[in-house]
Amino acid sequence: MNEYLLLSLAAFFAGALNAVAGGGSFLILPALIYCGVPPVIANATGTVALLPGYAASTWGFRQELKQLQGLHLPRLLMLSLFGGSLGAGLLLITDNNTFNQLIPWLLLVATLLFAFAPKLMAGRTQASPLVALSALFLVAIYGGYFNGGLGILLLAALSLLGHSNLDAMNGVKNLVSTVLTAIAVMIYAAGDVVAWPQALVMMLAATAGGYWGAKIAKRLPALALRRGIIVIGAVMTVLFFITL
Repeated sequence: MNEYLLLSLAAFFAGALNAVAGGGSFLILPALIYCGVPPVIANATGTVALLPGYAASTWGFRQELKQLQGLHLPRLLMLSLFGGSLGAGLLLITDNNTFNQLIPWLLLVATLLFAFAPKLMAGRTQASPLVALSALFLVAIYGGYFNGGLGILLLAALSLLGHSNLDAMNGVKNLVSTVLTAIAVMIYAAGDVVAWPQALVMMLAATAGGYWGAKIAKRLPALALRRGIIVIGAVMTVLFFITL
């Protein structure tokens, strides 16, 4: 199969998955590595490809953002910018061999987060502001380094601040994801670790997939979809453990 066709298909379905439930990284990163893109560059390029989807989701939740009370949004965005910058900087100083060894573990963490997200969210307990903001900062560092499972971690961190309005939390999650991903992408670009021809093709495909995914989201059984994404994540994780 032609490389760009494969990457376009992976990005299209990744965009659709992200629009419906998340898990797009399970398709984009393996597809790039399969096409011969070095691991660090593949991770950065995949993050670039998903950025328009985050921005579109933020716009879609713009009304819900107004519903979240008691959250100092500028402070949260500053934490996101700083944490995302640190995470992206860490990626730049990680060599390909090291990141190659980390990939199956990162995919495993993302898959487990996705699988146990309902239980994670059900066990909400409000933490002190310092603990909750520290958690958000650590999540931002993780997101700047590796995007898989970012949304689930952000929702969990917001729940530590005592928030329970899921629509409003999704709005903040999408905004924070956009901000920290945008700063990470700028750092990746400055560090010359983005494969731009592949990134641009995948951005277009992921945007189209996100639009299509939003259209069919309400027609799909949520439980069956979640199980399918977990299976994809598990298969990709096992394949990377076997082949590395």
